[in-house]
Amino acid sequence: MDKIKSGEIVYFKDSGEPVTIKTAVEKVIQFSDLTPEKVKEILYQYGQADGLGIDKIPEFFEMFKNKKYCMLIFLKNPQKIEPFEIDKSGFGAMSAWISVSDINRIKANP
Repeated sequence: MDKIKSGEIVYFKDSGEPVTIKTAVEKVIQFSDLTPEKVKEILYQYGQADGLGIDKIPEFFEMFKNKKYCMLIFLKNPQKIEPFEIDKSGFGAMSAWISVSDINRIKANP
């Protein structure tokens, strides 16, 4: 089941800080059953657009060559927003990724 789709809104925050960035998902590409060769192809095809210098690709290949799944999420229209805190109750204090149908569901009370 896909956890993120084109057109959805994503919010970002640094650990211990409020949410400060909002952006839209432009597209999502998923790869499964990866082999080292497929990983290399993905790195060379998308790595530079993702900020990897061509000289860094071998280093990243060593880190990812045995991965079996890859998800590339393309974002558009990032915006700074008025900061707000979230309540991660029920999601686990260490959750790095929370999927909700309505951001107001996890906004902390002011």
